[in-house]
Amino acid sequence: MGKRFINGSDFAGMVLLGAENLQRGAERVNALNVFPVPDGDTGTNMNLTMASGVRELQNKKSDSVGRTAEALSKGLLMGARGNSGVILSQLFRGTAKALAGLDEAGPVQFAAALQQGVDMAYKAVVKPVEGTILTVARETARHAQTAARRTDDMESLMREVLSQAEETLRRTQEMLPVLKQVGVVDSGGQGLVLIYEGFLAYFVENRLPVLSEAAPIEAFREHGRSSDPLPVYSASQQPASRPGAKAQARLSTSEIEFFYDMEFFIKPKLALPGAPAFDEEGYRQQLAKDGDSILVIAEDDLIKVHVHSRRPGDVLNLSLPYGELTDFHILNMREQHRELLGEDAFNEAVRGLDMASDEALAVAEVLAGSASALQTPPESVHEWAPYGIIAVAIGDGISGIFLDNNVDVVLSGGQTMNPSTEDFVNAIEALPAEHIYLLPNNSNIILAAEQAAELSGRSVSVIPTRTVPQGLAAVLAFKENETPERNNALMAGAAKAVRSGSVTQAVRNTEIDGVEVREGDYIGIFEKAIVVSEPSLLESCKGLVGRLLADGGDLLTILTGEGSTEEGTEELAAWIADAHPDVELEVHEGGQPLYPYLFALE
Repeated sequence: MGKRFINGSDFAGMVLLGAENLQRGAERVNALNVFPVPDGDTGTNMNLTMASGVRELQNKKSDSVGRTAEALSKGLLMGARGNSGVILSQLFRGTAKALAGLDEAGPVQFAAALQQGVDMAYKAVVKPVEGTILTVARETARHAQTAARRTDDMESLMREVLSQAEETLRRTQEMLPVLKQVGVVDSGGQGLVLIYEGFLAYFVENRLPVLSEAAPIEAFREHGRSSDPLPVYSASQQPASRPGAKAQARLSTSEIEFFYDMEFFIKPKLALPGAPAFDEEGYRQQLAKDGDSILVIAEDDLIKVHVHSRRPGDVLNLSLPYGELTDFHILNMREQHRELLGEDAFNEAVRGLDMASDEALAVAEVLAGSASALQTPPESVHEWAPYGIIAVAIGDGISGIFLDNNVDVVLSGGQTMNPSTEDFVNAIEALPAEHIYLLPNNSNIILAAEQAAELSGRSVSVIPTRTVPQGLAAVLAFKENETPERNNALMAGAAKAVRSGSVTQAVRNTEIDGVEVREGDYIGIFEKAIVVSEPSLLESCKGLVGRLLADGGDLLTILTGEGSTEEGTEELAAWIADAHPDVELEVHEGGQPLYPYLFALE
């Protein structure tokens, strides 16, 4: 007889094998793209999201299935990339909530946990679409609950889970017409099936995964990450900043006002008798009185706190009534900054503390009682800007245009590499502004941006820009002297008014929306629809521009990218001037990969 119950070690093994299987199949998932263009990234996004969860599992090992699921949930939440990654993080976040407090789980509990994961994922998506990863997860969880009543064996349950997931995946072609047109199944659903295959493999193959603390998922390392703690930005997501941007990295050492970087956890269940209930909003407000870069993630039995403060003792004393404090990390950022600048460093006072609770509290008392001895009064108080803007873009030219037009930070990303939730959170934390706007500039990045805004604890608005041209229009509509609410309306309205187009090369033969596409053709995409396919780049551009201008327009902007030539651009501009003399034309070097031309019509 197989396992009737799984503990934390079992669940970790299932997850690690699921991640390993997803890693091997990531390129296969990427290839399941509804458009015949080389920008499929669902497999990459799910793989990197899973890698973040794996690393958290390796750092927080436990024999409790509830605590293991919670560790996985936190890792996935912060590492989520793209819509598929965010949905995956929500599936396992709900699973973790269902398993909370359990040392072991049998088929009934695990099936119920899958269902709670589905419920949470559906809440995260404003307009769920049938025939996607959500459908695969929903039908699988529903079947699992029925199957769990017929078996007390986890291997048998996982066979039922995988069988139903595969069957639903096959049916996604019938549910989503665009999948049937292209002849593929849903890519996110395929990624989930790969994970479930790994889950079953844990019971069938009776082996440990090859992933280890010393060798995390290979794709994770390829994108500039390792098993070490995350830097502020991964190598692939290093942001660009415009000259004069008010990020703390550009300050002199003495201008780092809140210079103790603190991270720790509060365990409410271990609070003293009579302890007050945790008031998340009130707690944030108290931290904000003498701190910044505040991040509070409150779950049922664990509260994660991150804050930059001048008085770490006060922060710890504020937190103590709510529960036991654990896993302290306190870093003196002034000292770190001096080291980066090559200046003389302080002695070892308050450097990288990582202590048990009693030791930390003893240090807190010292810090609270001798703050004046440890603090250097700032030479000037750093004033926060009223607004800050973070945009996503790929290509030096496009990044430069954003930075020249009020954007403070540009995260590198687009169709083939989406920023994670954590990348957004880190960028938000590093930007000293009262209100921050996020411009995803890609429909696949909006969910991660929204999740980051919720987690950050800062005043953040996500303008749901789906293309780079929409993002540029939103930036130009921004008004420094308007209220946040008014700017939300202005920027969103400007983005919505832009008609966007792009031209790229097809990588496969297909027929979609009545357009026959041949491999190597240049296809013109109007918003999300392929409207023209031609062997000639110029002819494809002409057909696309004609569709863009069919309903009128005053200003056409062209962003040149990889695959365009100066001569070809001049010929295209001359044709537009002759065929559409009433349209004002602007041409800028965008530098974007994959797309020789991006178009914006206003």
